Amino acid sequence: MYQKIGLEKNGRLAYLTLNRPDHMNALDQVMMKELAEALESLKNDMTIQVVVISGAGRAFSAGGDIQVMLNSEGIDMGDVMNDLSRLAKALYTLPQITIAAVSGAAAGLGFSLVLGCDRIIAEESCKLAMNFIGIGLVPDGAGHFFLKERLGVTKAKHLIWSGELLDAQTALEKGLVDEVVSAGQARKAADKTAHQFLAMPIRAMIASKNILHSQKVDELQRVLEMESEKQMEMRQTEEHQEGIRAFLEKRQPNFSKGK
Repeated sequence: MYQKIGLEKNGRLAYLTLNRPDHMNALDQVMMKELAEALESLKNDMTIQVVVISGAGRAFSAGGDIQVMLNSEGIDMGDVMNDLSRLAKALYTLPQITIAAVSGAAAGLGFSLVLGCDRIIAEESCKLAMNFIGIGLVPDGAGHFFLKERLGVTKAKHLIWSGELLDAQTALEKGLVDEVVSAGQARKAADKTAHQFLAMPIRAMIASKNILHSQKVDELQRVLEMESEKQMEMRQTEEHQEGIRAFLEKRQPNFSKGK
C-alpha cells in the first residue's frame, strides 16, 4: 500500500515505520504524503488505541531530504508544505496515544515528528537536533508548536536559534524526551510501554488527551500556516543557498554573505 513507510496493526496497537533506511529515513515528498495519509487513516480507526512510530535501520530520521532542496525543479513546494501541515495536524489530533521509539538520529523535520508524539523514548546513543538554522531555514512540521509545548517560548527560541545537537540524556534533562534506554532497545521499550498503556483505562487517557489537545488545534493551524509562508520565503534567501553549499562542501557556512 505504501512505498516508503510501513503500517502494521496488531489488535489495538499499530506500528508506523519510516522506511527509507538507505537514506537514514530522510523525508522526501512521497514519504511526507504517505505519512499524512497513514495518520489520517488512523484517525478514523477506532479499533487502534496506541501507535508506535519508529524508523527502519540505524536512524529515526535525518530530517528533510537534502536532495529535494537541491533539485526542487518540477516539485510544487506548496504541495510539499501542505502535506507537512496535514501530517502534523493529523499527528496532534490522533485519537490514540502515540509513542516515538527513537534510535540513531532525529534531526530537523524528523525531530519535529518525534516531538509531536505523546511519549518519547530515545536510545542513549541518539543525536537530536532542531537544526534548520544551519541551512538558513525555520522549523517546519509544527516544530515551533511542538517545541513550545515542551519547553515554553523562551527555551524553544533559544534551541531553534542555536540548532544545538543534543544527546539523549541532555534531551531528557531538558524535557524533550521522556525516557532514555540502552542502544538497540527503543522499539522494545516502546512496545512494553504500549502494552502497559493498553492495560490501563486507556479510553480515559485518550479522553484527557483530546481535552488538552483540542484547545490548541486553532493555534497549531496558525503556526503551520506561518511556517509554510516563512519556509517558502527563507528558501529564496542567500542565507539558505549558502547553508546548502556549506553542507555539501562540508565546511562552516558564511552567513555574512546574506546580509
